[in-house]
Amino acid sequence: MYQQEITDAKRVVEEFVEAANIKAGDLIVIGCSTSEIAAQKIGSYSSAELGEAVFVAMYESFCEKGILIATQCCEHLNRALIMERATAEKYGYEEVNVVPQPKAGGSFSTAAWKHMKSPVAVERIQANGGIDIGDTLIGMHLKSVAVPVRIEHPVIGSAHIVCARTRAKYIGGERACYNEALN
Repeated sequence: MYQQEITDAKRVVEEFVEAANIKAGDLIVIGCSTSEIAAQKIGSYSSAELGEAVFVAMYESFCEKGILIATQCCEHLNRALIMERATAEKYGYEEVNVVPQPKAGGSFSTAAWKHMKSPVAVERIQANGGIDIGDTLIGMHLKSVAVPVRIEHPVIGSAHIVCARTRAKYIGGERACYNEALN
């Protein structure tokens, strides 16, 4: 069940990591609407099974590469995030007390809570990049300068995918020189 969506999710991770030059240790935020994947209006068709299938596929793919992830909850939890406790501690993010549910947090973040080794919720992060599945608006959780990343196949099921990476801010002016490695 959901074999096409699982294949799509793994392909999106591979294309994103390559196109955005994401490296081991980077933190990525993922927002996901299972309703949009299932060709429904966002927030109208939460599917625990679909959320779990897509989450597990993406989580395993990112873990194999040593890339850290946070999942964005829905608006009913004020876009809180679910991540591994070790990741929250590494970045100094303060834990908040909430456990996502399919209708309050979303099916994808509920699956994250179920499958992560030691999940915690946090209020905000500054990720190195992100994948937005179904137009869930992840921008608030990215570092200051987000750059669009185009991938070849920007869909999972029926959901539109938008990807972004971040870069260091350019400061100075026309006389400034920049480190190309930070672009």
